[in-house]
Amino acid sequence: MITKEKSLSVRDRKTIWHPYTQHQLHPDSIGIVKANGAYVYDDKGKRYIDALSSWWTCIHGHSHPYIAKKVSVQLKKLEHVIFAGFTHEPAVELAERLLKKLPKNQKKIFFSDNGSTAVEVALKMSFQYWHNKGTPKTKVIAFKNAYHGDTFGAMSVSDRGAFSKPFASNLFDAIFIDAPIKGKEQEVVSNFRLQVSGCKDKVASFIFEPLVQGVAGMVIHEAEALSEMIRICRENKIFSIADEVFTGFGRTGKFFATDYLSEKPDMMCLSKGLTGGTMAMGVTSCTEDIFNAFLSEDRMKTFFHGHSFTANPVACSASLASMDLMERKETRQSIKRIAKRHEQFSKRIKGNKAIKEIRGIGVIFAIELKTSDETSYFNSIRDKAAKFFLDKGILLRPIGNVIYLVPPYCISDKDLDYIYTSIEEFIRELE
Repeated sequence: MITKEKSLSVRDRKTIWHPYTQHQLHPDSIGIVKANGAYVYDDKGKRYIDALSSWWTCIHGHSHPYIAKKVSVQLKKLEHVIFAGFTHEPAVELAERLLKKLPKNQKKIFFSDNGSTAVEVALKMSFQYWHNKGTPKTKVIAFKNAYHGDTFGAMSVSDRGAFSKPFASNLFDAIFIDAPIKGKEQEVVSNFRLQVSGCKDKVASFIFEPLVQGVAGMVIHEAEALSEMIRICRENKIFSIADEVFTGFGRTGKFFATDYLSEKPDMMCLSKGLTGGTMAMGVTSCTEDIFNAFLSEDRMKTFFHGHSFTANPVACSASLASMDLMERKETRQSIKRIAKRHEQFSKRIKGNKAIKEIRGIGVIFAIELKTSDETSYFNSIRDKAAKFFLDKGILLRPIGNVIYLVPPYCISDKDLDYIYTSIEEFIRELE
């Protein structure tokens, strides 16, 4: 029997295993009982500013009434139906609207249920395409320090670090190259061309996080170099996959990060902001050519991939509502406002001796701090910073020695100012 006398944290400790959590060091989790806009509230009545949109998902803020209304209506109409041999209005409308926003070469939408599975779908599509064509290709090119998810295919094309080390022998080989950060564009592109020329008959695809590698510490790439790499892929019959799970839906200042690129990828992976953070959903889009390679009288050329909740009508309705909000003038203005405030703050702290580098694009803002420790996910400053900001009523989850902001678009200037001031206070403690 559950007793109300026990706190959420106590009950949680007895029953739940949390993600990315070393329970020996962090046995207690903060109990959250409600959320609204840019805030979440714990069971003790404390309010936190959600400065990272709860793992980069709640782009419009929490408990948005418009999304809630649309979801409620859909729940009473059609909550779910098998998506093999059946379809429904929310899925068709969402596919139509996404394709209008995606690059013109994207023609088909495949639904899954999170970012990692959206990546798995793209990888499997690229592998099976060549299998169906009778010329199998088994290699993938990816960036060093990449993160594409925690399922086995996604781990295989991600950085071989702490997240994947226990599973190293279970992962397929990938070719890892440097990312085209500012100042190294030509070097990276030249090396990429060299790598491709040596193994183009074996490489099925090139996967990348367009413009920003999130988990790597908000590392920013140059659009022109990425476009050239896509062009090289196309010349050598290698598919390019843009993992827009993090960067999609306004995060970089444009609807998609690939909108900055002159060359467009063959496949795109979406999730996180897709439903406005309301519930789980993933999408993989692809070209007509890729889809056509699976059309055959031979049933063995079918794309045998699916999920129980593929194209869930309620999730589709949440996504449609989020799309409505994205298309509002107020949302576009907020994205520009936040980006401008980040830029002003960047100028304010530029030259601080405790800061190694400041990075940002759109609503994404990151400060890499100078530390004596190795720059990594486990940098000792991470836990110290996280506690400092939680005590201040700010929900941040630093990536090693990188403090970053990815706020919801509804955040106020007042809250941004409070966050900026708190960051300056933390940095002063390091000096």
